[in-house]
Amino acid sequence: MAIIMNNHVFKGHRTLLGNKFVTYRELDLPPRIDLFKKSTNGFDWGNNSKGAVQLAFAMLYQLSNQEIATQYAEQLSQDIIKKFNSRDWILKASELLTWIQNNCDTQEQPNVTKKTHLKPINKKITKTKKSKSNVVKEICQELNITQKQLAQVLEVPEGTVSSWAVKNEIPRLGKKAIEFYIQNAKNQKIVDSYRSFIELLQAS
Repeated sequence: MAIIMNNHVFKGHRTLLGNKFVTYRELDLPPRIDLFKKSTNGFDWGNNSKGAVQLAFAMLYQLSNQEIATQYAEQLSQDIIKKFNSRDWILKASELLTWIQNNCDTQEQPNVTKKTHLKPINKKITKTKKSKSNVVKEICQELNITQKQLAQVLEVPEGTVSSWAVKNEIPRLGKKAIEFYIQNAKNQKIVDSYRSFIELLQAS
């Protein structure tokens, strides 16, 4: 009996400030550095870094076994992980299984998930082109504010924010301040919603 895995997906997300998260079936994907210690700084993608190879191993191990994951992590990183150029990406388990069956020697290998009627890897991935982005502009767009307003929020000179935009880099303390502002804005929305709810109850 075939195992239906079309709804089982790997998802990657990179925040505006560079933090990276990968899940499988909506749960955090274990990096498995206890079995394969290529990177201790977490996952990465869009390149051939150690973090990208670590991600390849973790994904392969999820659907196969340690021997296959160790042997083919570098190749998967080169074939697929390197081509995830956007902040967010999704890869079906069935697509990864297709890659495993086409590229790995799985004969006589235990614990390899079986799947029939597989679809090929999404070719759009290989055609994705890197687009130049600016972290300051992206943050302003997401918060729906201007660079001048961002400077006012952070209580720094407008020229400081402009220099960040030119360098396309925000210093560590600046990132912390922005994270604090974003979290505070979310909390304020929750408070405002609660107040509106109370007002509705009082009016009824």
